[in-house]
Amino acid sequence: MKHHIGVRILTILSLFTAWSGILPAQLSREQKIADFLTVADAYATSYGPYEWKKQTQSFDLLNVQPWVERISKTTNDIDYAEVLVDYVASLNDAHDYIAFPFYFYANLPLQLDIYDGKVLIESVDRKLLPEDKFPFTTGDELVSMDGKPVADWIKQFRKYAISANARSTDRAAASLMASRSQFVMPSMTSLPDSANIEVRRASGALETYEVPWTKRGEPRTTFGSFVSPGPRASVRSMGSAAVSDSGVTDDSLPLHMEPMRQFLSATVDPDRFAILNMGQRNPLFRMPEGFRQRLGGQSTDFFFSGTFQAGGYNIGFIRIPSFTPPSTTLAYQQFENEMLYFQNNTDGLIIDDMRNPGGSIAFFEGLCQRVIPYQFRTLGYEIRASASWVYNTQARAYSARSTGQPDWVIAATDAVLKDIVQANSEPRGRTGALSLNSTGTLELLPHPVAYKKPVMVLADEFSVSCADAFAAIVQDNKRALIYGYRTMGAGGNVVGFTLGSYTEAFFRITQSLMNRAAPVSSPGRPDSNYVENMGVQPDIVADYMTRENLMTGGSPFAQGFTAAMVEHIKKNKP
Repeated sequence: MKHHIGVRILTILSLFTAWSGILPAQLSREQKIADFLTVADAYATSYGPYEWKKQTQSFDLLNVQPWVERISKTTNDIDYAEVLVDYVASLNDAHDYIAFPFYFYANLPLQLDIYDGKVLIESVDRKLLPEDKFPFTTGDELVSMDGKPVADWIKQFRKYAISANARSTDRAAASLMASRSQFVMPSMTSLPDSANIEVRRASGALETYEVPWTKRGEPRTTFGSFVSPGPRASVRSMGSAAVSDSGVTDDSLPLHMEPMRQFLSATVDPDRFAILNMGQRNPLFRMPEGFRQRLGGQSTDFFFSGTFQAGGYNIGFIRIPSFTPPSTTLAYQQFENEMLYFQNNTDGLIIDDMRNPGGSIAFFEGLCQRVIPYQFRTLGYEIRASASWVYNTQARAYSARSTGQPDWVIAATDAVLKDIVQANSEPRGRTGALSLNSTGTLELLPHPVAYKKPVMVLADEFSVSCADAFAAIVQDNKRALIYGYRTMGAGGNVVGFTLGSYTEAFFRITQSLMNRAAPVSSPGRPDSNYVENMGVQPDIVADYMTRENLMTGGSPFAQGFTAAMVEHIKKNKP
């Protein structure tokens, strides 16, 4: 008996040894091409802004031959993975990125961003970098890393940080210098124990330091070995594969909207960008003197809010950190309580939409209804009408009937279904501007607690997706003054897919185009109704990304929006 167990163990060990020996093998040319075509099929099936990208980015994702030729010349899995990154990055779509099943992360104990056109240190972790050995500090400039100028690093990292416009992309790329991951940067197959950084101090002195990397996991150089030596028979028919994320978490979503849940997400992953305060509850800047805080002190508070005095007026303030609350029901209650309080106790309201990564389309529209006190036009969505959209919209129409929705909701839902079915019957069909809300209409009514006094919205280039849309709606409906900087321009719903017969990579694919009420202008773009790559232009431009703001907790920025709000109240006070 012991002899047989020993034989079995030896057999298992020999098999394990044989398997271990083939693990470093690279994908074949045929496997890489088959894998890529799976990805290209998914984009052909599901990507909504295809025509817009041909027009504005001069990129035709359906022209796969140049990519197949590039892939044929790659000699290893990592080079192939980089071609996939390039393919997705060519869309210049902040929603769309590829992530690989590689668990290797590295961070420097400091944070970087671009202020006044220079890469500055935002913060230093003094537990890991004690001041006596590493005296550089917030506001000092990073000049180079490992002998390479920061401009070259930004250029190299742009494709991993695509953010729909050049400024946001460069800022995200700069942040990746100190926060790297093979999850999105496949070529990060090795990293030294420390980085050699050159810092220009505030005095003008240039100093160099060896800063240690903090690492997690191990890098990989291959996706592994596979039994099949060539393309799998079903590779082209896999289409859009299996959806790997189920859309938004919204406990207030009406029952008849359940079939649409997976399509109601318009967000980016805030952890994808190493941007200070992204998706955080507290504001980026220090509040004006005399600010009295209301929300934000309890773990259950989703919002940060309060009031302060300026110019003889009482001004309310509320920050929306994202449109993905842990509980939408509780978040609505908190927001409604604040709107009632502000209505009775303030002369105007400032809504902070900065560094907001987006979230639930249903939730952000619900907040719009609590800010706009009259009927308004929400954003429409021009949808790439794939078979899954037809199926789920059919289920939505059936659910509207079976749950006893009003006749006008059923009629509107049927009209949406008709448009989607029609687009699905056309080559690469895309719908007109359709509603993704529970009523099926683009015209929404206010909530009874909607705030009625003057409103200002703070926005910046990391107001993303649903945060783009929030700024667009209040601007289109002449409800609020937008103060700050152009929003990112991530304009559509997005769904996650696991794709690739061999890479098993994670992709996010934009399926629609947000459609505003009327065309708008954006530098470097044709006039358009779209949010994608256009963003929302502020009514008053104020750039937070200055060294003075960094060093003073945003004092000039806060003074600026306070003065602008006082004038806004004066002009619009009943």
